[in-house]
Amino acid sequence: MKEGIHPEYREVCFLDQSNGFQIITRSTANTKETIKLDDGREMPLFKLETSSESHPFYTGTQKSVDSMGGRVERFRNRYAGRTTK
Repeated sequence: MKEGIHPEYREVCFLDQSNGFQIITRSTANTKETIKLDDGREMPLFKLETSSESHPFYTGTQKSVDSMGGRVERFRNRYAGRTTK
């Protein structure tokens, strides 16, 4: 591999800002902030708006919205009595 062309691959802490959930994984994500962990380590911090811990799909709180079914039913009801020539 060529030297100097690859991004730095290191441990990064991803923080879900909606609930404070943290996950540490390896990444090449660019960060400007760092975080000091409970065990004393300091590592780059990447802030997220949502993660699998807070997203409604993964937490089971997502509500199903059947907007297309309602539209189709209204169309069928409106034009049910009409015939084509």
